[in-house]
Amino acid sequence: MIVRMWEARAEPYGVTDLITWVCDTALPEFEHDPMHLSSEVFSSTDHRVVVISKWRSNPRPLPAPPAMLLARPPHSWDFTQVDR
Repeated sequence: MIVRMWEARAEPYGVTDLITWVCDTALPEFEHDPMHLSSEVFSSTDHRVVVISKWRSNPRPLPAPPAMLLARPPHSWDFTQVDR
């Protein structure tokens, strides 16, 4: 399993719209992908929006969000579970 963490910092006025975009536009694009297992969306008090998505393999990137909502471009990282 691969876990992808996607993070974007929204403009202060844009965090609600960015969350709406993630939930209504970005995530539905790959929810039916057979490699996609699940996704969760989080927000923080400093205007960050984070998506944690779990994949069997080959995670798909989120599409580019509307630039007017962003304080800086999004970043993403892939993780695999550590056996301990």
